[in-house]
Amino acid sequence: MNKSNEVPERKSIPDEFKWNLEAIYHSYEAWQESFNKIKIKIEELKNFSGTLGQGSGNLLAFIKEDEAVLFELERLYVYASSKSHEDLREAKPMELSGLAENLLVKYSEAVAFFEPEVLALPQEYINDCLKNENDLALYKFFFKKLLREREHILPHEQEILLAQASELASVPENAFTLLTDADLKFPDILDEQGNPAELTEERWYRFSRSSNRDVRKNAFVGIHGTYEKYKNSIGALYDGSVKGDIFFSRARKYKSSLDMALFNENVPEEVYNLVVDTAKNYSAPLMHRLVAMRKKILGLNNFHFYDLNVPLAAEPKTEITFSEAVSIALKALAPLGHEYLENFQRGVDSRWIDIYENKGKRKGAYSSGSYGTHPYVLLNYDGTLHDLFTLVHEMGHSLHSFYSRKNQPQVYADYTILLAEVASTTNEALLLEYLLNNAQGPEEKKWLLDYYYTMVRTTFFRQAMFADFERQTHSYAEEGGVLTPDWLNALWEKLNSECYGPEMTIDPELKVEWARIPHFYSAFYVYKYSTGFTAANAFASAILNHEEGAVDSYLNFLKSGGSDYSLNILRRAGVDLTSPEPFERTMKFFEQRLNEGAKVWQI
Repeated sequence: MNKSNEVPERKSIPDEFKWNLEAIYHSYEAWQESFNKIKIKIEELKNFSGTLGQGSGNLLAFIKEDEAVLFELERLYVYASSKSHEDLREAKPMELSGLAENLLVKYSEAVAFFEPEVLALPQEYINDCLKNENDLALYKFFFKKLLREREHILPHEQEILLAQASELASVPENAFTLLTDADLKFPDILDEQGNPAELTEERWYRFSRSSNRDVRKNAFVGIHGTYEKYKNSIGALYDGSVKGDIFFSRARKYKSSLDMALFNENVPEEVYNLVVDTAKNYSAPLMHRLVAMRKKILGLNNFHFYDLNVPLAAEPKTEITFSEAVSIALKALAPLGHEYLENFQRGVDSRWIDIYENKGKRKGAYSSGSYGTHPYVLLNYDGTLHDLFTLVHEMGHSLHSFYSRKNQPQVYADYTILLAEVASTTNEALLLEYLLNNAQGPEEKKWLLDYYYTMVRTTFFRQAMFADFERQTHSYAEEGGVLTPDWLNALWEKLNSECYGPEMTIDPELKVEWARIPHFYSAFYVYKYSTGFTAANAFASAILNHEEGAVDSYLNFLKSGGSDYSLNILRRAGVDLTSPEPFERTMKFFEQRLNEGAKVWQI
């Protein structure tokens, strides 16, 4: 498509560059007709309440009816949500999106009886149902996961109290969100041209990449200095959030709040500890080396946190057309085999992708879809190398979903959050290898290496540091310690010093950065970024080294969906996250890239 300085209206973009939502519903009227039918079906699901213990036929009938409702309900949501993102100024799609979200809430309310009712049934009854009803055999793992929770389910009256308490437990996160998104005001700073510029959380990343060090520093001080003023209030909110985690873990008889967080996906604590310990063990030889390299490349006498994001090389200006991006992606992903490439091309040809920016379109990029649709990818493609990485990343998600849904029944078609970033990051690793091997000169190679360094730093080491922070705060509080702002500041200073090493100056403002992190209000979540990155690098390394069976194992991983516990799926594909091996392989890969950088920058 021809580029111009003006963002086009959607109607002026040819259909071939837009996703094909008509493959779901050919019109708003067809959507509305399905909506009306499913609305009735959702109400009918309530009729199964109280009947699940009256024979295997009732249990199977509910599951089948529930799946039929979900099949169409997800289609309704995907269509409405995606349609609204085409142009956020359009009222009708926004209305449909709101209706779909409300219907999802009604569905959740309608089936809320299911899990408590099943968990109240005797184990022998469930076993007999699975044995005597042939069509229920498919759901053996589904029930296995569900019934694991039985030991942590309390008597009915206590469950009611815990449900009521959950509303109180959400207060710290809600208050933090309102405080930081709505009430917190940051000072204006001067931009690169010397003009006043409003400082916000969203603009911090852009300012932190400025070539003007004063801009970077002033943005850093403005953001973190503001949080310093509110550290007592935010500290109290975080303390309340941790106490809520501890309350529920003890009420439900878990060993700890960490044990409770890991239980649902059946992840042993050793995996969490491997993430934290790997980052600690390899910070000194690798992360500290990266900081020293950045300091030298940037020609700085001293190095600060606000120097971490500034690019080490300019992104190449050469425009990559979308067709060229697809061609490069196919060459880069060729190690995955002909079938994978065919499915990638199918996604392009079948209009899975909404490619270009238009006025009113949602920003960013994502992959979506459901069991009843093919995958959909939203892009705002602008011809840069960064956009090329975004394409292969989102198509990694989409092809993971495509393979899962094609090879798994509906009940196991969705993969877990623990696995969600593996395929997308594997694609990025393969693309990076291809581009490095075919770089158009040293400047492009520098940009590519810097892109990789940033990914390792932010996706593995920084998230592992977050995970360490959460482990220590919860452990300290569980032992009776009080999470004062001064204690939290001291811990954060220590963790940053360990992670980045002696070449980085720990400014006073950095000590309060913990107060900025919204992830901490969903405890023990961030380690999954590190495990996903580790698994992806292990897969990519095996594939690129042409290890026997590596490609078949990886494709089998893509096809597995949620048919087993996540760690089992990875282990069968050759990546055992309970072992140090994939973590050490990832660190070795990082070391090799650092060695490449030392040669390219001649340092």
